Amino acid sequence: MTSVLLPEITFPEGVCHFVATPIGNLGDVSLRALAVLAAADVVYAEDTRHTHRLLNRYDLKCRLASYHDHNKLKAVPEIIDRLKAGQKVVVVSDAGMPCISDPGFSLARRLLEEEMAWTVIPGPSSTLSALVLSGFSPDRFLFLGYLPRKKGKRSKFLTDALTEPGTVLLLESCHRITSTLEILAELAPGRILAIAREITKLHEETLRGTASDLLKVMTGRRLKGELVLVLQGLSAAGDLEE
Repeated sequence: MTSVLLPEITFPEGVCHFVATPIGNLGDVSLRALAVLAAADVVYAEDTRHTHRLLNRYDLKCRLASYHDHNKLKAVPEIIDRLKAGQKVVVVSDAGMPCISDPGFSLARRLLEEEMAWTVIPGPSSTLSALVLSGFSPDRFLFLGYLPRKKGKRSKFLTDALTEPGTVLLLESCHRITSTLEILAELAPGRILAIAREITKLHEETLRGTASDLLKVMTGRRLKGELVLVLQGLSAAGDLEE
């Protein structure tokens, strides 16, 4: 348990607060994020057990409620009602920024429809961290979220992604990364890729090389945990493409 001196904040009535949370290392949370969490009447989280660990680390006592893909039809109207009643509502993701590959987007759309305000408490981002770790050009990049589960759709998705001039960032499951690398080995055998694993955690590492190179090393413990797949952009690949 860690106690910290939190900064004074203002919490405007009726304004929903989307708060970024650590992607691995609990020490990455900002003091402003902790202050907003501490001031909230209710904190909506994807997995309340996960968020509870963060709150315990900083000795925060917050009322938690669930908001995830499976209950958003019920949770979104509930959040809207709380905000209209003047309650201080915070929404967090399990890791990183709410709304980015996250059910928070449904709430943002509803807030827009209701002409209600929301704000962001910025913080850690797995995609931006992976972009820097990859060593690929940050001048132009495209985040495409999670890859499709079905192999055929994934192949079509990657075919399109490989035509992007700038760096491409993708989220992929450790259980499907081998299959995805096999597809990339066929589609673009010369393209340089990067896999950023366990970002901010004890076993963080970034692997770089062609899909065939990465298939050789993505084994054992590397097939566990969180990862971001980064594709070198077509303009940077140049004559590497076959």
